[in-house]
Amino acid sequence: MKTYSFKVVVEPDEDAQGDPAWHAYCPALESVGGATSGRSKEEALRNINEVVRMIVQEFIDEGKPLPEGPGDSVEIQEVSQERPRIAVTV
Repeated sequence: MKTYSFKVVVEPDEDAQGDPAWHAYCPALESVGGATSGRSKEEALRNINEVVRMIVQEFIDEGKPLPEGPGDSVEIQEVSQERPRIAVTV
């Protein structure tokens, strides 16, 4: 069993109407849909957590190996509050 810790980035953004929002993405999974948004930073973090978990489950269901890069985007370590990450054990 391995625990994967996925780096996530959360940035201030605007929605389609120009209202404040937050954009969140996972660099290691962005090319397969690992991005989302929310009206607050907390909502964006909850949403990206769900998206990452769904993508990981899809990889597992299809028998695909989980990504191990780029760079510091995926690692096995304790989750830091200063640098948001999502940990998934498979």
